[in-house]
Amino acid sequence: MKSSLLPYFLFFFTLHCFAQKEGFDLEDKRVLVVYGGWEGHQPKYFGEKIAKWLKDQKAKVLVSDSTSVYSDPKIMGDLDLIIQHITMSELTQDQSKGLLQAIASGVGLAGCHGGLGDSFRNNTEYQYMVGGQFVKHPGGQVTYTVNFKNNEDPIVKGLNDFSLHSEQYYMHIDPAIEVLATTRFSGTNDYWIEGSEIPVVWKKMYGKGKVFYSSIGHSKDTFEIPEFWSVLTRGLNWAAN
Repeated sequence: MKSSLLPYFLFFFTLHCFAQKEGFDLEDKRVLVVYGGWEGHQPKYFGEKIAKWLKDQKAKVLVSDSTSVYSDPKIMGDLDLIIQHITMSELTQDQSKGLLQAIASGVGLAGCHGGLGDSFRNNTEYQYMVGGQFVKHPGGQVTYTVNFKNNEDPIVKGLNDFSLHSEQYYMHIDPAIEVLATTRFSGTNDYWIEGSEIPVVWKKMYGKGKVFYSSIGHSKDTFEIPEFWSVLTRGLNWAAN
């Protein structure tokens, strides 16, 4: 094997091993993947990548590049999970109502980075549902560490803390969330937040619906981090069941 291909082989081999031992329960789950918004977060790439993984788990997947699907009661009333990757953008009143009612009634919701944590900035009920809202990433791309909490939780069990170079999200959060991982800010860029600990991964309820979120996921390379990919896919599995 050519040395230039070795990193790619190891990455996909690792993902395969994770999938084999995780014991995902997504077969026949009805999953809606919705992407769009700011192109800088490569929504189509994420949507297609996660849809392929879900199909590999034998889930029944519907992919949409428009939030208009949220106002379709026939689709929204027949789902187990919604995965969203839409940064900023806006929802109409009917779309917002359709999404919120679906989750409150028991449909799971999951996503990462700005695709779930920086969507529909004027919709406070949406933010209440998600459990947090992005406000800044001081310094832009920085190197930071993710520390796992509650290591007995199935979403993070057995995973080790890791570091990455990406956007470190500073977020306003709901104190009712169940925090699974955090990061600490150095204060190098904004000295007044030195030592502040902010959640990176959490789960919560909204009515009867399970909500999972991770602030990691700015660019393609972050999905190649085995710890993050494992957390993300475990979180999707939790939210769908």
